Amino acid sequence: ICVNYRSHPEEAVAVAAEIQALGRRAIVVGCDVSDRPAVDAMVAQVLTSFGRLDILVNDAGYNKWIPFDDIDALTYADWNKLIDVNLTGPMLTIKAASRPMKAQGGGRIVNISSVAGIAPTGSSIGYAVAKSGLIHLTKCMAVGLAPDILVNCISPGYLEGTKMSMNLAPKYQKAAVEGSLLQRAADKDDIARQVVAFCATDSITGQTLAIDSGRVFH
Repeated sequence: ICVNYRSHPEEAVAVAAEIQALGRRAIVVGCDVSDRPAVDAMVAQVLTSFGRLDILVNDAGYNKWIPFDDIDALTYADWNKLIDVNLTGPMLTIKAASRPMKAQGGGRIVNISSVAGIAPTGSSIGYAVAKSGLIHLTKCMAVGLAPDILVNCISPGYLEGTKMSMNLAPKYQKAAVEGSLLQRAADKDDIARQVVAFCATDSITGQTLAIDSGRVFH
């Protein structure tokens, strides 16, 4: 497993240590996924270390709390960063990872979107639009990479105890829980298990599953 980080190497090292403690091999690679040369270098390092690349999980993300009705607060710089990290980044990593996957005869790609990509909600308009684009990118890449590479997507709802959720306004956090059928935050372990399920499947591709305690339906 390659653990990617952009700005918190100590946390990535800790995750890699947990993997190694289970008897598995892990490396840590620093990479800004919106930087194409850095992405290509990361994939090259994976191939040098492991000899192949079977699974790509696109879970890098960036958000910034900007109320939807405060249009002027959504600056051009904010828009660009939200799109670059949440949409362009996955496009770049998929392009880079799919090359060795095709050469070896197959692979699995799982994108992590958000319920903000399904309904007009979330931390900002830029974030919602980027995550919506990621859902459609999933479908398009599923077409482009079939039949050997399967591409699917998960759209989590509000999660507690994450850096992403801590960037949300307290009022929004409360509304996200109370607006769900199950009256609780989504389960991070449920999301992890679904990532594993998408990696194991042989017959599901181009699909997006919302895991949000019953808040958004599509």
